[in-house]
Amino acid sequence: MDYRKTRSPEAAAARAGFSTATAYRLEADSRLPSQKKAPRGRRRPDPLAPYWDAEIVPILKAAPGIRVIGVLQELRRRHPDLSRNIRRTLERRIQAWRAVHGPEREVIFRQQHEPGRQGLSDFTDTSSLGVSVAGERLDHRLYHFRLVFSGFEHAHVVLGGESFTALAEGLQNALWALGGAPKEHRSDSLSAAFRNLTAEARDDVTQRYAALMDHYGMIATRNNVGVAHENGSIESAHGHLKQALEDALLLRGSRDFADLDAYRAFVDGVVGGRNANLAKPIALEKAALVPLPKRRTADYEEKAIPVTSSGGFTLRRVFYTVPSRLIGHRLRVRIFDDRLECFLGATPVARLRRGRPVSDTKGGHVVDYRHIIHSLRRKPMAFANLVYRDQLFPRSAYRRAFEALQEQGDPRRACKVTVGLLALAHEQACEAELAEAINAELDAKRLPDLAALRERFRPATAAIPEVVVELAPLGVYDELAAVGAPNVGAAA
Repeated sequence: MDYRKTRSPEAAAARAGFSTATAYRLEADSRLPSQKKAPRGRRRPDPLAPYWDAEIVPILKAAPGIRVIGVLQELRRRHPDLSRNIRRTLERRIQAWRAVHGPEREVIFRQQHEPGRQGLSDFTDTSSLGVSVAGERLDHRLYHFRLVFSGFEHAHVVLGGESFTALAEGLQNALWALGGAPKEHRSDSLSAAFRNLTAEARDDVTQRYAALMDHYGMIATRNNVGVAHENGSIESAHGHLKQALEDALLLRGSRDFADLDAYRAFVDGVVGGRNANLAKPIALEKAALVPLPKRRTADYEEKAIPVTSSGGFTLRRVFYTVPSRLIGHRLRVRIFDDRLECFLGATPVARLRRGRPVSDTKGGHVVDYRHIIHSLRRKPMAFANLVYRDQLFPRSAYRRAFEALQEQGDPRRACKVTVGLLALAHEQACEAELAEAINAELDAKRLPDLAALRERFRPATAAIPEVVVELAPLGVYDELAAVGAPNVGAAA
């Protein structure tokens, strides 16, 4: 075309290396081949043409959130002869329509975070991990704390619900493990702590939460209710943490732990390994944290409860046994997420596992047979209809023994032998060994012989050694006095 400005078509084509025919073709139409190509038309009739404007668009306008499958089902209900194979076509058409005519969508605003500014708290359900303790499935969740800038995280096993007590204990554990506190603490409004509480109780929880924040010099903020992405820095981390725990459990080869402390140590190890990969940003953020106070604040609730003649007390629909010598006294009970600590005045007298009600209509029991066995030995038939009898067995072997004895048709003997077995386990401190012996007898289709077991677990009698004392002759003292006399004179 540049040559054509000053030359004839034949000369311009020759200079450019084209044929004369090409020159005259370009002279007639200078468009590129791609511009001349006509768009491909439909290869088959549009299956949605009869319904799009008349039925589909009105449905999309009336119900903006409806799924494509819902629109398809409605069309097939109205037109049974409509093919099922139009789903993909309908999805593409609706997606394109919504991009142009659909409602405005929410925009996520990415934030720039500075070191030491914000820490997040949340709870996550971990029932999918299938963890058990001593063979019993562990119903629990994790309190999860995370720093937004560095990604430092801390996890605490919670046995109850999302209570203020669990939050206070988990948060303080995280801050003291970190060695500092962020300037701002964000949570999901502590809805679980306030749920089903009276106005007075809600005010109490709010005041304690404000006191907790003041103690560590943090500003409390909350995300909007139901807007999970405002806590996105920890919501997304929940899935990563649970996947890391799942991988570690698979490598461990077992999901059963000897006790709760072993499982907590396992979780701490997994979280510690994740934090080790973020050593540099964590070190950078630690320098910007607020220094910790001299001591922790209370992470428990406290109640004053009397011990009844039943040998225990009832707290939040759960009955707990304590040593019977405390009957008639009023205990000061500190309520933690997983335990109760009981004080008589300032003296600690008992530490109990925290129990939960069985259901909304049925309470629970936390019973230690050692607290009542001395009274039960004097009245063994009380065992037959004891309200917490099923919770009294420390191991399944003792329950098996009682059931096997009951099958013999003599309830009096069943109660007496079972109480005797529990007393033997307590007096000789042989609960586990006695359980193994009982299981062995029952597996051999024999009932446990209480007299034989008492003889077997009776402490071995040791012979008293004969001690011979040889007295020194009295003349030795005279010799000592004679030796020491000149020294006394020299000193004088």
